Amino acid sequence: MKPLTGPRTPRFLRIFRIIKLIFRPLDYLENYAQRYGDMIKIGGDNAPPFVYVSNPQAIKEIFTADPELFESGRGNGVLRYLVGDNSLLMLDGEPHQRQRRLLMPPFHGDRLREYGQLICDITERVTAEWTVGQPLLIRTYTQEITLRVILQAVFGLNQGKRYTQLRHLLSTLLASFDSPLSSTLLFFPWLRQDWGSWSPWGRFLQLKQQIKQLIFDEIRERREQGDESRTDILTLLLSARDEAGEPMTDEELHDQLMTLLIAGHETTASALVWALYWIHYLPDVRQKLLEELETLDVEGDPMAISRLPYLTAVCQETLRIYPIAPSTFIRIPKSPIEIMGYQFEAGTALMPSIYLVHHRDDIYPQPKQFKPERFLERQYSPYEYLPFGGGNRRCIGSALALLEMKLVLATVLSQFELALTDNRPVKPMRRGLTIAPPGNLRMVPKQRRKQKAPVMV
Repeated sequence: MKPLTGPRTPRFLRIFRIIKLIFRPLDYLENYAQRYGDMIKIGGDNAPPFVYVSNPQAIKEIFTADPELFESGRGNGVLRYLVGDNSLLMLDGEPHQRQRRLLMPPFHGDRLREYGQLICDITERVTAEWTVGQPLLIRTYTQEITLRVILQAVFGLNQGKRYTQLRHLLSTLLASFDSPLSSTLLFFPWLRQDWGSWSPWGRFLQLKQQIKQLIFDEIRERREQGDESRTDILTLLLSARDEAGEPMTDEELHDQLMTLLIAGHETTASALVWALYWIHYLPDVRQKLLEELETLDVEGDPMAISRLPYLTAVCQETLRIYPIAPSTFIRIPKSPIEIMGYQFEAGTALMPSIYLVHHRDDIYPQPKQFKPERFLERQYSPYEYLPFGGGNRRCIGSALALLEMKLVLATVLSQFELALTDNRPVKPMRRGLTIAPPGNLRMVPKQRRKQKAPVMV
């Protein structure tokens, strides 16, 4: 059997390794990959090790193996505080498959077409607030767009007291982890002390409880109304039944809705900031994209926009160079398993590294360069390009996320000329469990375009 290699850090120094993972996560990954290759063993002295995997063949063997060989939910323990025990992210085996089957229908087919026009309309309303010549904290607006989209798609809410409260509370909740320093709460359990509003963790728990109450109130009202004519995701989930004819409980609904609300807008907001940055940092990319958008009819269909090849390639390259999640969900084998000639004991935490795969120069020549053309020239396997994870844990909202990226970008670029306030390279930073652009990235709307946006119908 092949031997695994990795750093031999004394126990008393391991806290410094964790600190580097928090504050310089990509340097942490790249330094280890350069020294130890594409199977990196961390720890394992007195407990099963943690292994970063960035070999596509090994990832293929993991993703295509029988899911029953692994546990994943218990490897996501820190997410429990955000989404609850019944979340799709926390479950394994049949409970995971049951929830996944119930959640899949709203994210496919005609539902995406309905979301398409919704995304365009919300983007126009949010960007209508922009003032030409006034610098913008661009994340403020991408997050507002994606939050409005997910609230309307999930709950059908676009006004009213509960909508306003959810918007405010969700934004405040996620701001609890919007920097590397505040993200330490997720990595060090001893920092998670509930001292009420005097402590960061206490404030987080209070916010979470307020959001939980609002969601339960909405679920209760919807059950009482019994209006099945609505098309939002909550309505669909209320009427969904598993193979035994059983509906979701209120607790299950709450946890799945929290999963969609948090994962469904925070990550896409970050991806949109990255895309806008690269488009305006590289003039050639911007010019090619504008030329492609100008080929569309003014009365264009949002779904036709979503099929534009260069726009699609820009979004793909955005998610390649700085994937929002640097790694997929952990797979923990229940019994000893062999992967690509390596023997792993039960309990080993296998983590396919999205970032390291996306930066292999044997797959992506000049991986540090932003080159959308690479996606026009080659088709990548799901083990070489995996921004949404893979196997039975692939993100169920991936199609909606990509659609949202494309339509927001098309709407913004068709209505405004933008410029970065500072053309220096931007470095990614930790934001909770994700990797994001810095929150202080600013852009200036230089002028409004005269023509009507091609995304309107």
